[in-house]
Amino acid sequence: MSKVLYITEKPSVALEFAKALNIKGNKKDGFIESNEAVVTWCIGHLVTMSYPEKYDEKYKKWSLKDLPFLPQNYKYEVIQNVKKQFNVIKTQMKRTDISTIYVCTDSGREGEYIYRLVDEMVQVGDKIKKRVWIDSQTEEEIKKGVKNAKPLNHYDNLGNAAYLRAKEDYLMGINFSRLLTLSYGRTISKNLGKKYVVIAVGRVMTCVLGMIVQREREIRDFVKTPYYKIIANFSFEQSIDYDGEWKAVESSKFYMSPLLFKDIGFREMKSAEKFISYLGEDNADLTAIVEEVKKKKETKNPPLLYNLAELQNELSKKLKLSPDETLKIAQKLYEKKMITYPRTDARVLSNAVAIEIGSNLMGISHMKELCKLDSEDEKINNFIQKILNENLHKDLKKTKYVNDKAITDHYAIIPTGQGLGSFNKLSDYEKKAFIMIVKRFLAIFYPPAIFSQLTIITKIKTESFFTTSKVCIQEGYLEVLNDSNKEAVSNFEKEETLKKLKKGQKVKVEKLEIKESETTPPKRYNSGSIILAMESAGKLIEDEELREQIKGSGIGTSATRAEILNKLQKIYYIELNKKTQILAPMPLGEAIYDVVNETIPTLLKPELTASWEKGLGMIASGEIKSDEYIAKLESYIRTNTQKVLENSNKSNTLKSVSIHSNDAKRSDDTREKRAKKPELGKCISCETGTILENSKAFYCSNWKQKCKFTLWKNSLELYGLDLNSEMIKELIEKGKIDKVNIVLPQTMEKCEATLEFKESKTGSIEIKNVTRGSGKGE
Repeated sequence: MSKVLYITEKPSVALEFAKALNIKGNKKDGFIESNEAVVTWCIGHLVTMSYPEKYDEKYKKWSLKDLPFLPQNYKYEVIQNVKKQFNVIKTQMKRTDISTIYVCTDSGREGEYIYRLVDEMVQVGDKIKKRVWIDSQTEEEIKKGVKNAKPLNHYDNLGNAAYLRAKEDYLMGINFSRLLTLSYGRTISKNLGKKYVVIAVGRVMTCVLGMIVQREREIRDFVKTPYYKIIANFSFEQSIDYDGEWKAVESSKFYMSPLLFKDIGFREMKSAEKFISYLGEDNADLTAIVEEVKKKKETKNPPLLYNLAELQNELSKKLKLSPDETLKIAQKLYEKKMITYPRTDARVLSNAVAIEIGSNLMGISHMKELCKLDSEDEKINNFIQKILNENLHKDLKKTKYVNDKAITDHYAIIPTGQGLGSFNKLSDYEKKAFIMIVKRFLAIFYPPAIFSQLTIITKIKTESFFTTSKVCIQEGYLEVLNDSNKEAVSNFEKEETLKKLKKGQKVKVEKLEIKESETTPPKRYNSGSIILAMESAGKLIEDEELREQIKGSGIGTSATRAEILNKLQKIYYIELNKKTQILAPMPLGEAIYDVVNETIPTLLKPELTASWEKGLGMIASGEIKSDEYIAKLESYIRTNTQKVLENSNKSNTLKSVSIHSNDAKRSDDTREKRAKKPELGKCISCETGTILENSKAFYCSNWKQKCKFTLWKNSLELYGLDLNSEMIKELIEKGKIDKVNIVLPQTMEKCEATLEFKESKTGSIEIKNVTRGSGKGE
């Protein structure tokens, strides 16, 4: 009897597939098997591209004469630390009783690549292969995905795009990193006082570094410009007063005057003082005329739904979470079946989903019974009931929130209406993120918010003073979002009073005053705004509707942007302030920027990086062929390699790099003095240093003296562990930690174990004394 094989991207997803498809088999080492089916899993990437030395041993030593490196046939290899699981999958794929393989890796370009690499290495040609494409991990969605699975070759274009993305990153990284390191690495290391510097270059990474450095330099070079605004206070009916701000409109005596700062004030105080004298400041009976009273209603629609970039930006602003932290939260909510696929660029729904949206609403209507909510969030139940009782969801298909043309792989992030039983076990941040997704979803069914806007133009002589006020007269969707960023509104009663003013009415000028202001520098990117800027190819556009209109191909993808920022931090090119989420370049990053800017400046252009991404999208949609794309890529690498080789010894380039490196060193010295880190204990390796912590790892204070102790916080992630400072303190003090709850990655079985440092004393941890079946459940 033949069987079917399901291959997922990770163990937890495999368990969900087994549960949804009622595969009640025996858990074995790396797979689950029943009489009808086998479920196995990858652990993320199992296969990678081989380093150049696997093509020829000579490439192990970096040399300019070997560049550019452009192989005709690419080599791949199994990643050593997951080789065991690869062999499990290989064995299952080659079984004679397996007739059909269902590819169930994540439904996206990277998930496609993970499987395709395995398929290429295993080389099984005699099986039926089908691709499961799902938007959530609910039982219904998994069953529907399996039922509607298409032949794997239907996704060949997507697979080609995935391969090309990897080749592009590989070729740019290897060629340009070696090229610039060999040409300028010594200059940078000498001027930064470092022994050796590797210049790491990446298609997306270098572009993002450029955005952050350029913004920092704009701020440094910014010179504040003072200017002086004129404010008038008017009154009528004795007790009613209002302020007006002067603008030099066309009728003004000072229209287009060189004395002005734009049209809103004067460049110098004395000019402002003369202006007030001209208006008649000393006249106790000075009056003005109301020239215009304009009333209008403004309608503001609910915002579009979250995609990953928008969610990352929102959580950065409101909860001070990094994009990586947000992605992990979203991924957990997805795996708990609570939300749809998070790595999406779309902010709208498909027509097919819109038809069934009532089931999502009905599902989350049970939050009242299943979820412990605070008093504010309990209102969610009222919002849902209003939507259902008044059928506010029936015409969703006719709104801007449904658009098949705006969706590539997946629709926007929304609650599935399932998995609510997990809510009370979530962390505070996870709960808040889920509530935000629910509220953003519910908001689209509510009517627009309506504002009343009043504009008054009051004239003294020929000079116009403008008064504006805005009040909310119908909350609409704002009732759902309860957003602290609701537009500032003035006192409703006062606006009603000001509406009494009539054109031509005289009002008394109570006071004229000068208000000193100054221009402000650009804001530094924070971890949320940089994601939005990457999504919009370097343009940070705050207005979300405008941002959606101009959105084309961005820098990177929703799945990779957080990872890019992490890498830039890890190699000390940028730093992230955890409290504020503000990003700033580090001295090494600025030095690297200057090298790239002097040698291959196109790598810093968001437009070019976005065009590469657009090309990959065109490969995925079948608009262009892979050969055409790779030819352009290789031409770009050849041209720029030759240009750098020709210019690398020119004094102007070396001088520029040297100057900026010296500036960076001075900045680095200041930064080091400022950074004081808590000590966790004595280093077990060198025995003279102390163990310190940064955002990614625990390390020895003697790292500059070559102490080898480094312990990455995510080194035991496969076992369900995130290492923290308290655990490291205990390990240093006691030499071990007993009875730690872990999850075996092969079987997902919960166990207890002991953690100890390995004998090498370099920071690696060994898992010992595993006791099966004793791990505590959630």
